Amino acid sequence: MKTIIERLEDGNRRYTSSEKGALRMKLAAEGQHPYAVVVCCSDSRVIPEEIFGASLGELFVIRVAGNVLDRHQIGSIEYATSHLGCKLVIMLGHTRCGAVGAALEGHAEGYVGSIVDDIRKAIGDEKDPDKASCLNVLYGVEILKREIKEAEIRGALYDIKTGAVRWL
Repeated sequence: MKTIIERLEDGNRRYTSSEKGALRMKLAAEGQHPYAVVVCCSDSRVIPEEIFGASLGELFVIRVAGNVLDRHQIGSIEYATSHLGCKLVIMLGHTRCGAVGAALEGHAEGYVGSIVDDIRKAIGDEKDPDKASCLNVLYGVEILKREIKEAEIRGALYDIKTGAVRWL
């Protein structure tokens, strides 16, 4: 049985020998020019490049549990919009979000508590998980509309079962 490191190394070997080599070289030489920023959850089932059929260099992705925002994420978005020219920022939530579930249950320990606290502000008294995920997205959209002026801000919810994205 392979170790986790061996699995990662095997995956990297496949990646570096794939047909994407020419694109990697081009991006290394010419820099990145993503057309959109996607702020999404760290959930391993939520992969924006897969969801939107994007390739290397097309999306500027910021991942954080519960797709919450702090000055680090907003600073990254500011960089992508003002320096890289991204004209669209997508706040992408998803169904069956563990961070939203923790906020609905009302408890979290350690540093996760700060994520849950932010989500609680967004969802208020909502008890339905999907509605709470939408409220969490819309809360982030409102924050970004106040802070980011160089781009259109949109919210969306990804259904992890169907793969569909619903624009909010």
